[in-house]
Amino acid sequence: MAQKKSWSEMTPSTRKAVVAGGVIETIMTVVALRDLKGRSKGSLRGPKWLWVLLLFVQPVGPIAYFMFGRRR
Repeated sequence: MAQKKSWSEMTPSTRKAVVAGGVIETIMTVVALRDLKGRSKGSLRGPKWLWVLLLFVQPVGPIAYFMFGRRR
């Protein structure tokens, strides 16, 4: 099993990839929360409170919301 590296042991390109991933996850979560806030209960699959909780399960929560949570 590979040992986890600390931030100082990572290469500059790996650090950039980690930061970019974090930024993308944050943006997706904020966009999903804003979309969820503006939707009525009838335009969602499931209760709003559940989707709010699931959006913070990274990285699958926002992706699941956009794929399965909204009714068209």
